Amino acid sequence: MDYVNKMRELPKKHDFFIGFDSDGCVFDTMEIKHKECFCPAFIKHFNLQAVSKYAREVWEFVNLYSKSRGSNRFLAVKEALERIEKRPKCRERHIGDLTHHSLNQWLQEENKLGNPALKRKIEITGDEELRDVLAWSEDVNERVADMVSGIPPFPGVEDVLQCASGRADMIVVSQTPLEALEREWKEHGIDGCMELFCGQEFGTKTEHLKYCGGEKYDPDKVLMVGDAPGDLKAAKNNATLFFPIVCGAEEASWKQFAEEALERFFAGTFRGSYQDELLQAFEKALPEKPPWQG
Repeated sequence: MDYVNKMRELPKKHDFFIGFDSDGCVFDTMEIKHKECFCPAFIKHFNLQAVSKYAREVWEFVNLYSKSRGSNRFLAVKEALERIEKRPKCRERHIGDLTHHSLNQWLQEENKLGNPALKRKIEITGDEELRDVLAWSEDVNERVADMVSGIPPFPGVEDVLQCASGRADMIVVSQTPLEALEREWKEHGIDGCMELFCGQEFGTKTEHLKYCGGEKYDPDKVLMVGDAPGDLKAAKNNATLFFPIVCGAEEASWKQFAEEALERFFAGTFRGSYQDELLQAFEKALPEKPPWQG
């Protein structure tokens, strides 16, 4: 499928455009997915049983409690392995070299970091290291499908969607696989107000905003809503607006969005000091330095 053309051909129905991240932003699914699905599979497939305690700490820091929160799963693997290898307590247990050269090379070459692109690379190269990475990723998807259900949107989400419906074109901007995105939104009956679901198969979040919104709308009429620095980066790369769902204060964030920020967006008074104050709180919520470094 030509995902770029699919995004570019998305019709403009309104003057305003909103992109919503999904995991950790609309749905409170980040904790269960990473702690019960991603991390156990990570320990198993990357042979980290001997340092499982420390591997779990690293995985949760990288994916939940730091400025890399919400990054693509394959980029998260690279960062987590590098952090594990550097931890003295892990080196003391002789875990060996955790560098995955083929994965690192693929991450530099590919921008659609999902299972379909990884499968194509394996078909061409037959690379066994990449087969192991794919096995992990497929295991994660199976665990998520089995484990994650019955988790409704954060309070306030549906109020925002109802208020914005008919006034803005809306899409989902995510690095979650498309199948899981569509299943989770449909489960709770909020899929109908979205014009398009852009998962990891569609490319980066920056590309999602660029092709769906940035090329068609005034930047001051495009808003990205997200809970991770990667969401903010996508907004900055497209010179658009950003509303943060702050980690640990999600309900309060959605309340503020529903009662105040959404109308500021439509009124053209969002950019400037108002957005700056939001971003200051957002930046403070996620550290760069892990707790084991003191």
